[in-house]
Amino acid sequence: MAGVSVQAFRRQGRRYGAGLVCSEMVSCAGLEHRNERTLGYLRVARDEHPLAIQIFGSEPGVMAEAARMVAAAGADIVDINFGCPVRKVTKTGAGATLLEDPDRACAIVGAVAESVELPVSVKMRRGLENGSRACLVVGPRLVEAGAATLTLHPRSARQMYTGEADHALTAELVSLVDVPVVASGDVTSRARAQSVLATTGAAAVMVGRGAQGNPWALREIVDGAGAAGPSREEVAAELILFVRETVRELGEHRAAGFLKKFYGWYLGRGRFPRAFKQELVQLDTTEEVVTRLFAAAPGAAEIVERLEAELPDPADEILLDSMPISIYGGG
Repeated sequence: MAGVSVQAFRRQGRRYGAGLVCSEMVSCAGLEHRNERTLGYLRVARDEHPLAIQIFGSEPGVMAEAARMVAAAGADIVDINFGCPVRKVTKTGAGATLLEDPDRACAIVGAVAESVELPVSVKMRRGLENGSRACLVVGPRLVEAGAATLTLHPRSARQMYTGEADHALTAELVSLVDVPVVASGDVTSRARAQSVLATTGAAAVMVGRGAQGNPWALREIVDGAGAAGPSREEVAAELILFVRETVRELGEHRAAGFLKKFYGWYLGRGRFPRAFKQELVQLDTTEEVVTRLFAAAPGAAEIVERLEAELPDPADEILLDSMPISIYGGG
């Protein structure tokens, strides 16, 4: 969810019924060096809670300091990423690589757990290679080191997002630990969520890519409502609000490029003609995008007005006094 789970995305998820939202990965090295963009990830809004902020890195001491900053920023949970399969993360010894280095992984969890009073959770994959069962070896040790909950996405790092998530592995992990396990991977409908929960014994499910441009999936998973899908006006209204809130976070220059992938996610699934999505991608400014959306779905204006009236005051966001934040972003 890197480059996706910005504040606007998380706040939207809470509105549609998500019981917990999580930031995208925050580099502990970036926090250590007080990188301005990285510090911006620690902006927390009142309507995001409960919120987990996820950190990644490979040095226990640096991760512990990052955890203290996360706690000070107002997070409810410190989440540690031992699942990212992307090369630029794994080559540093972070992410999924740590599943093959149990001693270091446990040292990180122990250091983080000792540094904060917040619950510590860990997000894992099954291991680096296809067929790996590393998560079943490391998982119980992470609990002993201080992890209060584990999330398992039972694909290998090599798989990335191909194939199917093997939730038989999730069930095995549940049987090995006495803390809640969250099942992640291929949870895209209420029926699928119910099946995964029933067959694994997991305490909850995590929804990721299924909610990209599709917050209505959360509502359907949580309470079965909205199975027929949103109207064109609802789609346009949510996208307009998302555009405006993302511009507020990132600034117009960064947001204009960042948002382009979202147009297809929102407008796809037969909601709007493909040509319309391509038209939006070609526009230079987000203001032009909003204007075209209003023209395509005039009824969206009333919905946007209502949604914006319900948003909390931006002044309620928590900012650490020591953080020179002028940019908030999801790179």
